[in-house]
Amino acid sequence: MTYVVTVDTCIPEGTPEMDPLQRAGAVALIEEGFDSVRSVEGPDGVEVELLDSIVAVHPGGALLKVVVDAPALELAEESVQALVDELLERTELLVDWTIERCEVELHEDLARKSLDAADGPDAPPDDPAVRRARHIEDRAAEDPEGLPDTEARATAARARMMDLARELRSFSPAVFGAPDEGEAGGGGEAGTGTGTGPGAEPDRLERAVPAESARLAAGALVHATDILVDGLFQDMQVLTQEDATVAECEGPLWHLERLPDRYALRYDAHFARRFLVTVIAMTTRFTDGSFQRLSCVAEELALRFLLSETITTLELHGLLDDDVAAALDTFAANVYEDMDHEWLYDGSLHGTDETAPGAALGAAPMSFRSWFTPFDPGRYVHPSATDEAESATH
Repeated sequence: MTYVVTVDTCIPEGTPEMDPLQRAGAVALIEEGFDSVRSVEGPDGVEVELLDSIVAVHPGGALLKVVVDAPALELAEESVQALVDELLERTELLVDWTIERCEVELHEDLARKSLDAADGPDAPPDDPAVRRARHIEDRAAEDPEGLPDTEARATAARARMMDLARELRSFSPAVFGAPDEGEAGGGGEAGTGTGTGPGAEPDRLERAVPAESARLAAGALVHATDILVDGLFQDMQVLTQEDATVAECEGPLWHLERLPDRYALRYDAHFARRFLVTVIAMTTRFTDGSFQRLSCVAEELALRFLLSETITTLELHGLLDDDVAAALDTFAANVYEDMDHEWLYDGSLHGTDETAPGAALGAAPMSFRSWFTPFDPGRYVHPSATDEAESATH
């Protein structure tokens, strides 16, 4: 049975955070370690096969997604933890790193149930928000006493998001259109405001947003990040299992179907992996305080997905009022340098992004082959998603 194991690793306590060059080196070391392993011997000599791995390094460590074929969930977790322990121990530069969490995040039985029902009356709805609502209803039917009422759920979700707002370290409240408390010497509600990018000097929009609404919008973005990453990982797994592109895929997809239709035959499992890594790299910069500007077309699309997921999540809990919507609109206006990527969704402009006339109109290169190319040499694109990485696989 296939399991996806999530592993959080951290650099030694008290060690300075890694700079971009150190992070690139850590990615290379960890990926090299995984590439050298085909299977792991678990307890009692049971063999656990390593199917895939994704490495996303941030200044304080690395987030690993490891796909294994194992007889049981517990065996998958134990084997992956042993593998990562060994990988760190035998790599001199990583020997002092620690594992903070190692657990199965996606059970194949659940994915298989959805796939088996794809053509029947129990087929999962196309709309992710409706699917999530159905999951909540199913939980309520199974355990009515264990699920709070709608108002209590909304209150709990709001409190969770308000608490998560502090994790969005790259953006001050001003990026969301609220007064920046940092300007008065205090910490910002929507984040620490320590970033030097959009958080420093945002474009002020006319609508003033209450600080509390800005904070809720910031926390919702962090909350939606986990949902988006998990959904994209499941999309990648479906495309891998079917050995298909988005245009050919018969199984349910959470997000990738919302990419521009014109390239649907090119969105395969390898593309899904590159896009997932890009989302993780972008949102890591959002939360670690290092974000400056969006780096490439793929990140512009990734932010579009994140904002959509954030709105869906807020609506699901009844938390999207006019002020929160205005905060998200202001955030988008401040973080996007332009909206040229929307041309990719306009069928009447098909081909403009591929030709000289597009450049004459002032649009940045948006051809499919340039999606993961940095807009300029100063922009960061994760090593596993760059065009160099793509060329190395062909």
